[in-house]
Amino acid sequence: MSWKITFYSDKVEKETLAFPSSILANTIHIMEMIEEFGPNLGMPQTKSLSDGLFEIRAKGKEGIGRSLFALVIEDEIVILHSFIKKSQKIPKKELDKARKRLKELKNEQDNI
Repeated sequence: MSWKITFYSDKVEKETLAFPSSILANTIHIMEMIEEFGPNLGMPQTKSLSDGLFEIRAKGKEGIGRSLFALVIEDEIVILHSFIKKSQKIPKKELDKARKRLKELKNEQDNI
């Protein structure tokens, strides 16, 4: 099965593609692996967070990037939020933003 990666919005896609070059290269590499093998790559590439949220864990010489995603349909994942990590823990505001978008996606699906 091949997987499809989409972005929650154009803004999220632009945020992700604006990562510094080495972080972006690693992010794209991990996304390509997800498309081929699925999102359950495990550490250090991906990690399950909670409530249906997962993270792409991309490192580069400029720092650490995170893209939070969710499985939406059997073979599709949606990147909900991307940011450059500045501390050991994912900041609550970053998690809250992804959770809010995941809730909006679920509500849209329920209304279809």
